Amino acid sequence: MSKRTRLAAVAAALLGVLALTGCGNSTPLDNGAQSAGSSTGASSKTIVIGSQDYYSNEIIAEIYAQGLENAGYKVDRQFRIGQREVYLPEVEAGKIDLFPEYTGNLLQYWRPDTTARKSDAVYQELVKATPEGLKVLDQAPATDQDSYTVTQSFADKWKLTTIDDLAKVTDPMTLGGNSELQTRPYGPKGLQATYGVKVAFTPIEDQGGPLTLKALNDNSIQLANISTASPEIKANHLVSLQDPKGLFLASNVVPVASKKLDGKAVAVINKINAALTTDDLMAMNAQSTKDQKSAATIATAWLKDKKL
Repeated sequence: MSKRTRLAAVAAALLGVLALTGCGNSTPLDNGAQSAGSSTGASSKTIVIGSQDYYSNEIIAEIYAQGLENAGYKVDRQFRIGQREVYLPEVEAGKIDLFPEYTGNLLQYWRPDTTARKSDAVYQELVKATPEGLKVLDQAPATDQDSYTVTQSFADKWKLTTIDDLAKVTDPMTLGGNSELQTRPYGPKGLQATYGVKVAFTPIEDQGGPLTLKALNDNSIQLANISTASPEIKANHLVSLQDPKGLFLASNVVPVASKKLDGKAVAVINKINAALTTDDLMAMNAQSTKDQKSAATIATAWLKDKKL
C-alpha cells in the first residue's frame, strides 16, 4: 500500500469514529450512561409512556406525558397498546418506562392468589410483588373499579343490588366483556367460586363501550364488566352491583415505572397522582365519550385547572 493510500485510509477511519460518536450523543434511547441532563435538570433520555387500549387510561397517560414535558423531559407516547397480557411483558422487558395502571388488577396479574382486598393492603402487597427493575409510584385517590353491571329493568325485575343477589335469578345469564375477562380471577370462574353464580360468557372487545351497551339493552347479555368511572353507567341508567365479598380488588390509579425515571420525574408523577380524583376521571371520561375531545385537550385543561 502506498503512503498516500495509507493516509487516506487513516483519514476515513477517523471520520467514521467521529460520525459514530456524534450519532451516539444524539440518540435519545442510547443504552450508555445517562447524561447529566438539560438546563432544566431533566434527563436527556426519552421516557417512553404507554397506555391501554382504553380512552380513560389514555387520558391519564397523556396527563403524565404533558406533566413530564412541562418539567423538561422528552417523551415518546406509545398509546392504545392493548390489554395487560400484551403490554406488561413490554413494561417488564424495559421497553416502556411509565404506564398508568390499577392497583388491584395489577396485583392479581402478578399474584393471582392474593387475599388483599382493601386499598391500603392491596397497595402494600403490590409494592412487594413488583418485579425487579420496576417500581410502583404513589397511588392516586382516583379509583376505576371493574364492576358487574346490569340494566335498571333487569335489576328491578330480580330485585338486584349486590352480586350476591344474582343467585336469585332463575333465567340463564350471559356475561359480556373483553375476551381476557374469561380467564381473569374475577371472571366467570371467580364469580362462581365467590358467589355461587354460574354464567355463560361472550367476548365483546370494546371495554364497556357501545357494543357492550347495545348487548345489554338488547338482552343478548344480562351482565357486563364496565368500569365504575365510566360515564355510560349514569347516562344509560345502568346499575353497578355492589361487591360485598370482594370479588374485585380495590383498584386505585397507580403508575408502574422503570428505574429510568429519576427523582425529579418521580416527584412530578406523584404530584399529579395526588391531585387525581374519581370525580376527575368521570368528568374527563365524559369529555372523551360525549364531547369527543382528544386526550391531549382533556389533559391540558386538567393540568391547568390543577395548576400543575
